[in-house]
Amino acid sequence: MIPAEFDYVKASSVDEAVAALVTGGEDSKVLGGGQSLLPVLRLRLNAPSVLVDVSGIDEMRTVTDEGPSLLIGAAVTTYEVMHDALITANVPLLSQTAGLVADPAIRHRGTFGGSCAHADPSGDMPTVAAALDAEFVIAGPAGRRTVPASDFFLDFFTTAVGLDEVLVAVRVPKTTGWGSHYEKFHRTAQAWAIVGVAAAVKVEGGSITAARVALTNMGPTPVRASSVETALVGGPATAEAIAAASASAADGTRPTTDTHADAEFRQHLARVLASRAVAKAAGL
Repeated sequence: MIPAEFDYVKASSVDEAVAALVTGGEDSKVLGGGQSLLPVLRLRLNAPSVLVDVSGIDEMRTVTDEGPSLLIGAAVTTYEVMHDALITANVPLLSQTAGLVADPAIRHRGTFGGSCAHADPSGDMPTVAAALDAEFVIAGPAGRRTVPASDFFLDFFTTAVGLDEVLVAVRVPKTTGWGSHYEKFHRTAQAWAIVGVAAAVKVEGGSITAARVALTNMGPTPVRASSVETALVGGPATAEAIAAASASAADGTRPTTDTHADAEFRQHLARVLASRAVAKAAGL
């Protein structure tokens, strides 16, 4: 199907992109890699009056070392996240997960920021951002603001980015000295996650001293498994202890039932995959 007619603006700066969104009004849309937006346009599920292309904005295509964290431009592609030297060295969970997203063609076009802003509950990258306590830098008519991951993802396909705002970058804390792993259950290599688990743990002297665990597709937004994190910290880094802590992974979750899995099966998967992800993150 051919998309409805729209105007096109190629922004050269963040300020220019924001101005174009303000001029275009509530029917304007941001275009990055286009891997989420273009299929929607072709099906005419959305008919924006203006597309504001941010893919050529230099500021949004760079990865910057800020010391304790990395500032990753929203237009950095999934492929670049997978291979960037700064990311692979300092946030390996992010690069590992990027390699599990869809297929090579989509990874070369789709962007890290676009995946997060699309906020599909079955998406992998939003879950990793939540697990790592990432912060989102958003630009709008009133200037720039920073929103923590806990406040960024609001509902199905809904984030804190306003209609006249642009996601500029994602600030991700480094996990030097941590072990990490993303475990994903899906039907085929290219399919969305039926359930996924992102885990990062710090092990010292045989004990887990810090833990971050987040779940994919267990609710309308990425879910932090806080009960698992609490149970892990202070305990031994053994398979038995990790399995016991992961038994509460599905507590308080609201997974959906669809053609791929029912809610009960997803809750079972969350417990199993959490145990596997944490164990691998702990080096077991």
